Amino acid sequence: MKVVFMGTPDFALEALKAVIRDGYEVSAVVTGEDKPRGRGHELTFTPVKEEALKHSIEVLQPEDLKGDEIFDKLKSLNADVFIVAAYGRLLPKRILDIPPYGCINIHASLLPAYRGPAPIQWAIIDGIGKTGITTMLMNEGLDTGDILKKYEVVIDKKETAGRLFERLACLGAEAIIDTLNDLRSGNLKPVKQKESGSSYAKMIKKQNGIIDFSQPAAYIERLIRGLNPWPSAYTWLDKKTLKIWSADICDSEFNSLNGFNELQHGSLICIGERLYTVCSDGFLEILSLQLEGKKRMDTASFLRGYTIKKMLFESP
Repeated sequence: MKVVFMGTPDFALEALKAVIRDGYEVSAVVTGEDKPRGRGHELTFTPVKEEALKHSIEVLQPEDLKGDEIFDKLKSLNADVFIVAAYGRLLPKRILDIPPYGCINIHASLLPAYRGPAPIQWAIIDGIGKTGITTMLMNEGLDTGDILKKYEVVIDKKETAGRLFERLACLGAEAIIDTLNDLRSGNLKPVKQKESGSSYAKMIKKQNGIIDFSQPAAYIERLIRGLNPWPSAYTWLDKKTLKIWSADICDSEFNSLNGFNELQHGSLICIGERLYTVCSDGFLEILSLQLEGKKRMDTASFLRGYTIKKMLFESP
């Protein structure tokens, strides 16, 4: 079975490796454009491109997918199926219609929940108990195609988006091989998605990381995990950006002892080498943080080397 693989970031990498390792013939890889990174702004290949070049697979990086050139090229490859994993662009209908077995997408949620570009982050921020991978037969909509297979995972209580990305990337690799094997044997039975239970996971932007301390402590703790490692949840201290990397919700006994109702949201309390802040319904203990221009560190190390001048997190 001949395959065209379409993907860009690390999330797609494990799936590509699995397809190659399992003996499928990858005719070409379609990926995003090289981007400047670092202080030197050197052009950097996408993770998927780097892997393709290791195996001497042809790499295509079209600026868009609407032109005749990319359409003719993809058609000439005579692939049986296109595999799509976090490619980052919608495929036009005439490209979707090229492969006889269709285009199969690896999506990081249990569809129809969390359609869209950021299902992993929002699953953690929203506090749902489980998520997973769905393989889907693509159509012209955004993650609305027929479901092929689903694979569930439980979200750990202290799981970050970065860790869940890694877990789902590995699960996505297993899922696509399982799906392709069923495709070859004729055992796949596509199921149309229901609109009931559908939701949209909008794109994450840097401003999503600004912490609003008038929100409940549980929500803020999930936001911190859901935006770790990017863009991170952050606030301002002594007129400098402060990233908060991990935190714990304080129990009700601690809240009653410290009388949070009398304090402004975002107020800080230091008790020894521990740091707490006031939220709408109680306290949040800050476990690790990173002040602008400094390294990430645990709170005790931070307090030993830094004197907080104003005991209140600031607004932007």
